[in-house]
This record gives sequence, C-alpha cells and structure tokens, in this order.
Amino acid sequence: MNPPTYLDHAASTPVDPRVLEAMLPWFTNQPANPSGRHTLGQSAAEAVEQARGQIASMLGCKYEDVTFVSGATESCNLAIKGLVRPQLARSEAVHIVSSAIEHAAVLDPLRRLEREGAAVDLLPPTRGGRIEPEELKRRLRDNTSLVSIMWINNEIGTINDVAAIGELCRDQGVLFHCDATQAAGKVQMELASMPIDALSLCAHKMHGPKGIGALVLQGRAAGRLVEPLIEGGGHERGLRSGTLNVPGIVGFGAAAALCESELGADLENIKVLRAELTREVLKSHPDATINGDQDHCIPHILSITIPQPSAESLIDLMPTIACAGGAACGSSQNKPSHVLTAIGLDAATIAGTIRLSFGRSTTHDDVGKAIAACAAID
Repeated sequence: MNPPTYLDHAASTPVDPRVLEAMLPWFTNQPANPSGRHTLGQSAAEAVEQARGQIASMLGCKYEDVTFVSGATESCNLAIKGLVRPQLARSEAVHIVSSAIEHAAVLDPLRRLEREGAAVDLLPPTRGGRIEPEELKRRLRDNTSLVSIMWINNEIGTINDVAAIGELCRDQGVLFHCDATQAAGKVQMELASMPIDALSLCAHKMHGPKGIGALVLQGRAAGRLVEPLIEGGGHERGLRSGTLNVPGIVGFGAAAALCESELGADLENIKVLRAELTREVLKSHPDATINGDQDHCIPHILSITIPQPSAESLIDLMPTIACAGGAACGSSQNKPSHVLTAIGLDAATIAGTIRLSFGRSTTHDDVGKAIAACAAID
C-alpha cells in the first residue's frame, strides 16, 4: 500500500534536505563536544554560535538572548517554572494569567505551579479562537507576575495580537511569555522591538530536526533570576545544563536561515494550496464549516468540520490522508480537543472535525488527494 498523503505539518514537518545536508557532518566527521578545548571542540562551539546567530536573525532578537533546549515543551516549562518559582520560594503570592486554548506544554506546567501555590487564571477564547487583550486586562491583579499566551493556535491557526498583549503586560509591570511554536518560521518577527519577555520555539515545526528548541529571554526577563530545570555543568549560561546537541543545533540554524530567506515564497505557495482545498471541500460539502477567525489566521492550518450522520470520526473516514482529528492535538489521550471545546463545539461536531496543515514540501498533488478523500465522504 502507498503511504498516506502527509498533511499534518502543524504536528511535525519533514526535514528540508538542505537542513539534513548541513547536519550530517556533525554526526560523523565532526563528532566533538563543543565544550572540548581542542580544535575539533572549538569548531563545534563555533558551529553552535553560528546557528544561534541564524536563529536570532530569523527572530529579530539579540544573539545572546537565545538559549538552546530540547524543544518547545522544555522551553515553555523553563520559561514558566523558571520565572515563577523564585517568587514562590520567597513565599510571595503569585498570580498567572494564560488561556484555555494553550498547548499542554503551557497548561501542564501551570497546573504544576498551582499545586505549588500559584493562582492560575485561564482566559476563555472568542468563538473565533482568539484571546482579547481587554479580557486579559480585566483579569490582571496587583500580584499578577506572568502572562502566557500563544502567538498562533496549533489546532485552528488563529493569530493572537501578541503586540497588544505584550504592551498591556509591560504597562502593568507583568512578564509576558509567548509560545511561538507555530509562529516561528511562518510569520515575520522583530522580537527586539516587541514587548515579549520570553518566547518559546522549536525546529521541527519549521522543517528542522526534532529534539531541539530554544528559549528567548529578553526585555525584563533578560536580567531576571530564572530557576533552571536541569543542572549539571552550567551550560547555556547556567540555564540549561547538558552536552549541546550539535547536529540538532546546526540543523535548527539552517532551518531558521531557510525560513528567513524563503518566508515570502512559502507563504504565497501555501495560501494558494489552502484556498484550493477550502474551495473544493466546501463545494463537495456545502454544510462544512471552517473553524477559527479567518481574518486573523495563518494559511498553514485549516480546521474544517464536515457534519457526520454517524458517530464515526471524520479522521477514520480518511485513511489515505495523514492529518489530525478532533482528539486533543499532541496528546496520546483520545478525548475531545480542549481547543475545539473552548470555542463552543460539541462532541459530535468535534468528531467531524479535522486539521489539515501545510508546509514547504506540500504539493498540488497532495491537495488533490485530500480533495478527493473529502469528496468521497458521504
């Protein structure tokens, strides 16, 4: 049997061949630990710093503000726990504001901090799946120390006004963490001029390798005491100990450089593919609906609901297409998505919902197969 057509780029993207080419020597010919003081170690250290610069260039931030970690989940954990735990250790009253549609990489650390004594407030989204700055303003307290709101939602692709949220936080003296996992490499960023204090991202959502990510600490977070999650060697300025993943970091840097240079072309191609898929699915299923605020979304993610007379989930009716269903994204638990639930979809509607997501390697042929698969659904 032929493998299914891959339209799940929001979960993970294929590594760009040019990224793989940049990585390969660091697995074999250049195996040194970048902490080594010999010439091979120094070469590895230089490669790490070059990649740090490539990522900073894509993000529009300072080179020294980029810290390497194992992925976006660790990055979110380090930002949230690392910034808040020093306050809890001083027995300070801590209030955190986030949203009900964050990824588990944010929600689970917040639940942990709740058990450690923090108060956590989760904002409801609009029906379109966005977080309103005015609603955030109403939830802030005198002891609010951190706000964590994602840039782009991973299930429905809606874009939050992180600049307005960041300005509000800065005016109120509150640290702002942003999960930019779905935004990095997909939207233009100039972090140095944005009121974001901590930002999380990873490589495998932007045609880089799995197992490598970064945390950017800038603004008021740059000089803040951050409690590390991992100790043992003081790597990455004491924020993240452990031997650096040189092949992964080199790949991350190469992926960032490609995203920076090809962002415009990628966006134009993906817009065309998304528009074609949306048009044809709605033609074959006039009762289908597109989820999320379509005036504020990225073209890379299409969440679509096709009403089903049976209880069988839509994703089970499309075995030839590798995509995400209405179960919680990024989770092994087969339960309704908390994002789709939060925007008002009931269980039956969620079962008839799929997320089709695109990347640089998506082709018109891939979209044609998805159109045919959707049209075949009774």
